[in-house]
Amino acid sequence: MPDLIRMRRDYDDGSFTEAGLAPTWVEQFDRWFADAVAAELTEPNAMVVATADADGVPDARVVLMKGYDEAGFLFVGNYASAKGAQLAVNPRAALVFPWHDLQRSVRVTGTVERVGDTASDALWDPRPRGAQLAAAASLQSTVVESRDELVQRFHELDAQTPPGQLPRPANWGGYRVLPDKVEFWQGGHDRLHDRLVFVRDDEEGGGWFVQRLAP
Repeated sequence: MPDLIRMRRDYDDGSFTEAGLAPTWVEQFDRWFADAVAAELTEPNAMVVATADADGVPDARVVLMKGYDEAGFLFVGNYASAKGAQLAVNPRAALVFPWHDLQRSVRVTGTVERVGDTASDALWDPRPRGAQLAAAASLQSTVVESRDELVQRFHELDAQTPPGQLPRPANWGGYRVLPDKVEFWQGGHDRLHDRLVFVRDDEEGGGWFVQRLAP
């Protein structure tokens, strides 16, 4: 078994200072996301989405970010899934973009809202038919007897529907995370990492200020 106590890599890509920080969190995310895409990272838009139920029991999974702007971060899912049920009773989430190869990560916390039908349609329509069939056929987070059962549902739905795009199921749609904190983490030599956080200031009409956190 590997020696996990000594398993580590040092970070040597330099420091991340306030002088190099963009004026807004979305501009800074633009820069770092562009770097992740240019570096050809696998699934640069993959993010961990953590939620909790009404009792505070946490849950987490990896999903794909489907858009972002000043309002927040978009992802999609089944409203009847485990995360859908959790968000219905506790509409807050935490996100993590783990860009290990760049020695960076971005962490987000905020409230979550469903987007409207028009926006959900815009997220559904570009999906390939196979992905639409899978989303419509899968009762996400429910127990199934076997993979064969899932495959059978997929093929039955394929046979029952005309060629082309499927209509969006009523229980599928988009979520938007409206951030109140966005942290940019840069790995540092000797574990002196840089953590710069944009924090929403609700007392100042929703403006933002920046904090540096100890690593």
